[in-house]
Amino acid sequence: MTKAKLNFWFEFASTYSYLSVMRLPDLAAATDVKVSWRPFLLGPIFKSQGWDTSPFVVYPAKGKHMLRDMERRAERCGLRFRHPSPFPQNSLLAARVAQIALEEPQGVTFCQNVYLMQFDEGQNIEEPEVIAACLEAAKLPTDIIERAQEVPNKHRLRETTEEAMRHGIFGAPSFTVGDELFWGDDRLEAALEWAAKAEP
Repeated sequence: MTKAKLNFWFEFASTYSYLSVMRLPDLAAATDVKVSWRPFLLGPIFKSQGWDTSPFVVYPAKGKHMLRDMERRAERCGLRFRHPSPFPQNSLLAARVAQIALEEPQGVTFCQNVYLMQFDEGQNIEEPEVIAACLEAAKLPTDIIERAQEVPNKHRLRETTEEAMRHGIFGAPSFTVGDELFWGDDRLEAALEWAAKAEP
């Protein structure tokens, strides 16, 4: 029987979210934890902190460390990592499409495809053609792109981002189990462990 739900908050422009998105499905299945995939935008959260871009750009030393750390962690996970250009990428379209794609079982595969396009193949996920290719590879209809631009879906993403802010989320990936917040790919296992022990 599936136990407590883990909310997985991820941003398509986030490097460390790439690692969690690729690792989470198998780990969640092994721990029998139900996962709610919650794409959101970090831009408004950064803006509220006075930043107009990623802290990895605002603080060059931090950005340099992140790149090398990502290379090491990706290799350990059996993944390739390429620093995308531009960085961070505009993830608005991907997030809007993901909200609809995740209503289907293939939605997780779509999300993984987007990260692989960006951090493995070096493609720009702002381009509708790239998102369409990710949908096709997941066996999802490409008309989701058009549906994603409808006003209710735009509002939905804004509301999810605002919900993330209310939870105190300041970066991605983040994981919440009730009121407990875990931040970072290196906290994925701890979040799953907490969820597995929580009351349903």
